[in-house]
Amino acid sequence: MINAYYLQVLTIMGINVIMALGLNLITGVTGQLSLGHAAFMSIGAYAAAILTLNYGAPFWLALLFGALVAAFFGVLLGFPTLRLSGDYLAIATMGFGEITRVILLNLDIAGRALGISGIPHSSNFSTVWILAVLSIVTMVFVGNSRLGRAFLAIREDEIAAEAMGVNSTYYKIQAFALGSFFAGLGGGLYAHYITYLNPSDFGFMKSIEILNMVVLGGMGSIPGTILGAGVLTAVPEVLRAVREYRMLFYGGLLVFMMIFKPNGLLGGVHFSTIRNWLIRIFKGSAGSPAGGSRGGTGAGEDAKTRVQEG
Repeated sequence: MINAYYLQVLTIMGINVIMALGLNLITGVTGQLSLGHAAFMSIGAYAAAILTLNYGAPFWLALLFGALVAAFFGVLLGFPTLRLSGDYLAIATMGFGEITRVILLNLDIAGRALGISGIPHSSNFSTVWILAVLSIVTMVFVGNSRLGRAFLAIREDEIAAEAMGVNSTYYKIQAFALGSFFAGLGGGLYAHYITYLNPSDFGFMKSIEILNMVVLGGMGSIPGTILGAGVLTAVPEVLRAVREYRMLFYGGLLVFMMIFKPNGLLGGVHFSTIRNWLIRIFKGSAGSPAGGSRGGTGAGEDAKTRVQEG
């Protein structure tokens, strides 16, 4: 029922949502700036593709394997680097991303610079969005758990968190492992949808693109991350009509948003906030006829109720 072109855009959007949620957990929730997210995506993509193409593994097993391999490398990177913070951590993760890309360029099993082709086309719209919804539910669950509160404490004040007994290095490694898992999952879906992988697809600018989704939507906000991934997937496609100036408009949009909406489109907005908004809207619409019949007294009672709720 959907045009094939729009279906492709929506499928890529779902993959970007999964990967952006992983980076949001690392950067937005835990406050660790990572510039190597594309490296974990490439690890998951190549691991899943090699398993299905060379060893005939089932698609779902390959997806899980790719995500777990990416999570393993996230932990591996975490031990030596996550004692760092800020710019130093960003430089370390960026270096890891470049090392991963160069290794893939020279790895025989990964096809070297030619990449891998002929990967089974197993990803589709339904599969991607089912996994995207499960990823969203998982992120909401993590955010409301003790683990999520520890991540937030590290982001707000790492020294104070450690003074209260939070092992910051341990929790930062956990955040990197979870974020890398979702990056690898998105990479596996990408590999089995595009059916061709090349190391140049996972360079530094890919990490910046995913980071832009998180920043544009709102750091730490799951609805914002979903919106940011959707906007930055759709905008380049909308601007294909002005192909020569597409990146100019794309960059201008980001600059405009960062000037006039520095916290992102939905910065500070969570699903609980949206739920409260909907409850108030439905309560207001249900109570408006009765309030109108009471005249001035009803309006005063409504105002008093709003003050009490606030």
